[in-house]
Amino acid sequence: MLKGKTAIVTGGSRGIGEAIAYKLASFGADIAVIYAGNILAAERVCGKCRQDYGVNARSYQCDVADFTATKETVAKIKADFGTVHILVNNAGITRDGLVARMKEEDFDAVLDTNLKGAFHMIRHCTSMFLKNREGCIINISSVSGLAGNAGQANYSASKAGLIGLTKSVAKELASRGIRCNAIAPGFIATDMTDSQTENPLLSMVPLGRMGTPEDVAEAAAFLATSGYITGEVLRVDGGMAMG
Repeated sequence: MLKGKTAIVTGGSRGIGEAIAYKLASFGADIAVIYAGNILAAERVCGKCRQDYGVNARSYQCDVADFTATKETVAKIKADFGTVHILVNNAGITRDGLVARMKEEDFDAVLDTNLKGAFHMIRHCTSMFLKNREGCIINISSVSGLAGNAGQANYSASKAGLIGLTKSVAKELASRGIRCNAIAPGFIATDMTDSQTENPLLSMVPLGRMGTPEDVAEAAAFLATSGYITGEVLRVDGGMAMG
């Protein structure tokens, strides 16, 4: 369904980003993986995309918080792939702490990566989307951006900001055939979470289990292939943030 398309996945070397890269590759998309520091992990993801799904896949080291670096990286991707059709803004960090004691640099670092990083990538990819008269932007937000989370004022603010960014971009670009949606994962089992059987947050999930990166990847593939959905926030949380 995505054969002939190119997808950028930021934070694509592990966890949710890795699963999204594989899922989009399984649909035929060529994959550009942006990673922060672990080149071996990024190359492993690209190798699996090439070997298992027969697509072109390359990795690019980039700090998405850096406006100039993201501009240069997008230019490299354009030179290598010709153009870009899908952008998944998944790169994110945490610097948890109570707001009364949170350091300014910890607040800034999370906002710079999680929110400004998405803006940087959208900003630099939009010219290609406009030229193609099509584009799909998927921002990975969080249920923390919908409901807040104690000890995560910076993270929750960044993820709430992503939702506002998503809706504004969707309204700006819809007339040019460019869609922008967000996914709000809940409690997802990755190497950054505790074990499923011990974490007390499980009691807050009506479905009674943690989600998997593949659950989020399924939602990303749905949004990437659904041509009449834009400005939406799709929760993938087992009912955790039900109204």
